[in-house]
Amino acid sequence: MTGKRHARKAIGLVAIASAAVLALSACAGGGATSGPAALSDEPVTLRFTWWGNDVRTANTEAVIAAFEAEHPNITIEPQYADWNGYWDKLATETAANDSPDIIQMDEKYISTYGGRGALLDLNDTGDLLDLSDFSKSSLDLGTAEGALYGIPVGLTTYAVMVNPTVLESAGVTLPDDKSWTWDDLEKAGAAVSAAGAGNVFGVQSWGFEEGGLNNWARQHDDALYNDAGDVVIKADTLTSWWEYMLELSESGVSPAASATTERQNAGLAESFLATNSAGFATGWASQLTALQDASGSPLELLQIPTSADAASDSAYFKPSMYWSVSARTAHPAEAAVFLDYLVNSEEAATLLGTDRGVPANDAIRSYLEPTLPESGKSVVAFLDSLTDVVGEAPPLTPAGGSAIEAIVKRYTEQVLFKQATPAEAAQGFIRDLKAAIAAG
Repeated sequence: MTGKRHARKAIGLVAIASAAVLALSACAGGGATSGPAALSDEPVTLRFTWWGNDVRTANTEAVIAAFEAEHPNITIEPQYADWNGYWDKLATETAANDSPDIIQMDEKYISTYGGRGALLDLNDTGDLLDLSDFSKSSLDLGTAEGALYGIPVGLTTYAVMVNPTVLESAGVTLPDDKSWTWDDLEKAGAAVSAAGAGNVFGVQSWGFEEGGLNNWARQHDDALYNDAGDVVIKADTLTSWWEYMLELSESGVSPAASATTERQNAGLAESFLATNSAGFATGWASQLTALQDASGSPLELLQIPTSADAASDSAYFKPSMYWSVSARTAHPAEAAVFLDYLVNSEEAATLLGTDRGVPANDAIRSYLEPTLPESGKSVVAFLDSLTDVVGEAPPLTPAGGSAIEAIVKRYTEQVLFKQATPAEAAQGFIRDLKAAIAAG
């Protein structure tokens, strides 16, 4: 027996695409279990869905095989996709009352799915799911309206990933990330681009998800939402964010808009950083191992640059993702047992590593750290180094707010292609996000 006893309950992950939002509220309710269910002695099949790259899929399938060896009457049927296809499929399945039993969930979607009755309240799993090694603060990150809709799989933070080999080839010194500014990033990136002669760029463009925007807003004493879920970000904050990105693109520090969007649509493994064609890139720290595996080069993590008057607690930890369970599952007890295995088993932790983030389970994190490859240890050390400087996590994305990724991507592309000014994009972004939440 590895780790803890695996006779407890679990969770999965769920998300929503705008096309199925209205149908969801009508179709998803009524399936939640009241109180813990009993385990069956009969054969049980659970559908388990996640998004991710080939490395994550291989690791997850290894965990499934290990679990099935311990629980011969439970079969786990895998279902996976890339990020974009994942949410469309999950929304369609949920609207049809056919969602997978166990779902890998993202922060942007948990309030929407949970609020519409599509997710099981994991407080109802009894002693099948042991959460004693999770801090209250981490579990609060998956709680809405008193219901625990998701167990944080791991913790991560927004960071700059750097390829020291590219910097060295360009004669650029690795910056001091305890004191560097956005101007410093631009200067270092310009030197890399100059040496790269159109083949290697200083800074990979970003602005296709909300992580970088959230960080920028916090540095400017701003926020996307207030505690009531209202959109409160100022147009000036958004304008300055897009102005900076446009400046990098126009000066050649970042690739041209056409190259940026082509690589963005191709996925993580084809990004400029992953193909050794950029010195710096922003992203979630938990992506380090996958990027390093794709690039074949040693990569490092740096704190996000700041401006001179930036708020000191702009950095924050967020759940890299959650495990959730469908409220419609016919086998809540078995789903809980599988989730308990995922979050409490040392064997599962070894197989999964830190691809989904540094484990939020304190005991598993302590067990796993000495066994990690260097990239995994780097992620853990980086998060540990931020303990005294991170602020509180922002409020959960409100219902309907899952549309933010499509909205921010659309306006970033418009800015980079000069189809809209940063100020115009700011106004459009606020208008569209408010409308999405009002409809959500």
